[in-house]
Amino acid sequence: MMQLITPDLYGEFASELKEMHGLRHRVFKERLDWEVQTEGEMETDAFDGFKPVYLLLKGSDWRIRGCVRLLPTTGPTMLRDTFSGLLGTDVVPSTPDIWESSRFALDLPPSTPKAAGGLAQATYELFAGMIEFALANNLTRIVTVTDTRMERILRLATWPLSRIGQPKPVGKTEAVAGFLEISHASLLRIRWRGRLNGPVLWQPVLGLSA
Repeated sequence: MMQLITPDLYGEFASELKEMHGLRHRVFKERLDWEVQTEGEMETDAFDGFKPVYLLLKGSDWRIRGCVRLLPTTGPTMLRDTFSGLLGTDVVPSTPDIWESSRFALDLPPSTPKAAGGLAQATYELFAGMIEFALANNLTRIVTVTDTRMERILRLATWPLSRIGQPKPVGKTEAVAGFLEISHASLLRIRWRGRLNGPVLWQPVLGLSA
């Protein structure tokens, strides 16, 4: 199940958010050895303080198995405030119909079902949840900073990244910025390749709270 947590629901789902920060520590600090801020086996950064929306993927055991963070580009973003060197000559997007995704992470057991391209079905679920959220909130694109490994995964999933500038070394990885298309066609492709039956995203009321 995909769960959408908006800022007004942080208190209600505090335990899920704590578990998410632990997952991010395992993925970004322990597995990938990125230079990220950690404390008490949890990973957080300044952008968690700007009231993002979180998408959480829960397994059949109800544990958090994946996450992604979403922020409007009209406010602070990682691309504008941390990785502007990846833009080249492009202008930082700042419009209500484009949001930024970051901290995409999955921590899956070996038994996780696979789908097209050899990717975990859970990868497609998280991608589908991002697109469903974006369509529900009239977004046209998602901008992101990722590494070239993740760029290959997006290509395999048929949701390719449209690059902004060229990849550059950032810490221990090669980072690249780009846009992801938001459309019903892209959602249908993700659902088909991921063998997903219908919508994956759940919230009491889908969309942003006032």
